[in-house]
Amino acid sequence: MYWGHRLPASQEFAAPKQGKEVASFDGPVTVTPHEYIGWGGVLYVEPDLKVTFPDGNRDLVLQYVSSEAKANEISVRMKDIERAVFVTLVYRMDAATGVLAREAVVENETKGPIRLEQVQAATWNLPRGDHYRLHYVTGRWAGEDSLKVQPVQGGKTVLESRRGTTGAQNNPWFMIDDGTSEDQDAGEVWFGALGWSGSWQIAIEQNVVKDVRVTGGSNAFDFGYQLKAGETFETPWFYGGYSHAGVGGASRLLHRFEVDNILPNHPHEKIRPVLYNSWEATTFAVTAEGQMALAEKAAKMGVERFVIDDGWFGQRKDDHAGLGDWYVNKEKFPQGLKPLIDKVHGLGMDFGIWVEPEMVNPDSDLYRKHPDWVLNFTGRPRTEGRNQLVLNLARKDVHDYTLEWLDKLLTENRIAFLKWDYNRNWAEPGWPAVSPEEQKNVYVDFIRNYYDILEQLRKRHPGVEIESCSGGGGRVDLGVMKLTDEVWTSDNTDAYDRLTIQNGFTYAYTPAAMMAWVTDSPTWVNNRTLSLEYRFLSSMQGSLGVGANLNHWKDEDFATASKMIAAYKEIRETVQRGELYRLMEPETGEQSVTESVARDGKQAVLFAFLHSSTKNYPFPRVKLRGLEEDAVYSLKPIAGKASEETPVKATGGYWMHHGVDVMLKGDFQAAAFVLTRE
Repeated sequence: MYWGHRLPASQEFAAPKQGKEVASFDGPVTVTPHEYIGWGGVLYVEPDLKVTFPDGNRDLVLQYVSSEAKANEISVRMKDIERAVFVTLVYRMDAATGVLAREAVVENETKGPIRLEQVQAATWNLPRGDHYRLHYVTGRWAGEDSLKVQPVQGGKTVLESRRGTTGAQNNPWFMIDDGTSEDQDAGEVWFGALGWSGSWQIAIEQNVVKDVRVTGGSNAFDFGYQLKAGETFETPWFYGGYSHAGVGGASRLLHRFEVDNILPNHPHEKIRPVLYNSWEATTFAVTAEGQMALAEKAAKMGVERFVIDDGWFGQRKDDHAGLGDWYVNKEKFPQGLKPLIDKVHGLGMDFGIWVEPEMVNPDSDLYRKHPDWVLNFTGRPRTEGRNQLVLNLARKDVHDYTLEWLDKLLTENRIAFLKWDYNRNWAEPGWPAVSPEEQKNVYVDFIRNYYDILEQLRKRHPGVEIESCSGGGGRVDLGVMKLTDEVWTSDNTDAYDRLTIQNGFTYAYTPAAMMAWVTDSPTWVNNRTLSLEYRFLSSMQGSLGVGANLNHWKDEDFATASKMIAAYKEIRETVQRGELYRLMEPETGEQSVTESVARDGKQAVLFAFLHSSTKNYPFPRVKLRGLEEDAVYSLKPIAGKASEETPVKATGGYWMHHGVDVMLKGDFQAAAFVLTRE
């Protein structure tokens, strides 16, 4: 009936009416904005629920039964007109941001099984309009979160992953603006994000009367969930919101909602520590002595968390063997992990470790013992990716094995952090151990068991923090973010490429969870050479980490790193939890400027990046946003400088309306400043 700017509490609505038939081809059902509808009759738009009954009937007509309201939640119960299939819609509102969480619960109270062939979390109906623009992100490994904008037109646009997990090809998030403004912080915007880490789809449709509807949930491709008599099926949560402050305002609402309602320790989410990861320094050539030497170098820069990556377990000498055999390699660690962990703690850091629980190498003891534990179709090929297969986590024995060894690892060692990786997508998603009718349940049961393992680990080891990683940003969504403290954004750590990757990421997700590493230059990605200062400033826009080979660093590199890490610690709460403004977006290729304003307004942080100077033109003047007009702010450089005419102190009005001239000239230059309210 209505989705938009907050209305007065006194406002009432007339009862909704069914739409009018356009022609015999498009009857009233198709042109009516439905909240949640089953497939049947003359419905030609995307259904929320499609069911096949044992007798072959596939028609489902849901009608209202009852509703209940309590605190910030409303539930609406519906039933098919003939058969005992019930659907309960659940709505939970966050008063601070206006973000509404929605899910559907399907109950089979018939006497036999039913097959759910499509089951969505929710449908969102926008006001009728003709100038909408769809914003979404797409990408691939090492090229995640590329921002795309296109008109919403007649027909249907589908964003999806058929990969078994979230995937980098699309992300389960969307924004739709009213097309009236190019200003980041002006115009009406409707947005949504799906909390599901499996195969998913979001369909954006404009029907024949130009109504726009967005439907999302589990992907219907190859889907068919066998719901037995007496069982229920709970969809993922689908979150939606509205902003009248443009796509920038929509992002800020999402960020605040995620920090205050989604991340595991909400509303008091921990500030991300500065970490060091040893992967690029050693790859698989891990030894206790080598890791200790790196830990000493990391500690003297001010690093707070030391993470050992792949290569510490089984017969893991390269990526061809060892996955699945989660015991400490005695050749590399003759006395186990304890001496290294003690060393790290003695240096004032906590200890983290890399794992990839859902994968197995064919060359492993686990696979030789349990070849039936992987996703497979009997008698068909078992396609490897990165020399590994996917364990079928939907199986109870695989679930139990995975939880057991992870629990043992954390119980026997003082580990504060798990980097949980996932380095390939599904192939041959068969489950021969169950009946043919139940095999497609794998798409849902796998993810539910994955969530359960994370939940169990958090309960048993409440102090342990977890990162979601999937060959970079291949598993980032509001489902996994409920159970993990941070996410790995991309394996591409080229600091210039990261400007666009991080920009696209922050349209949907908070910088509080966005890990960004400083690595060596030139990187393997582009063979581009960037200064260490530039690399730090790029990464300091998120949750800072270092992944360079410290064995190759010189004294001046450590001095620069120590300075930048110390500066980051003074601003990280503002960067991670503050209000993000995109003053110049990097998609143009020439400039990128972001500003973060602390929640209490006492601090603002400005980052500016230049690709290349041309024809002696100066860097464009930067006008800040989100400050108090009459308050006085002092300006202090972290790196780089402003023009000589720039005052040391000025009002918020001056910084926002006059602006500051940042002195950037050359190729791949960067600067950063802190504004402090007096």
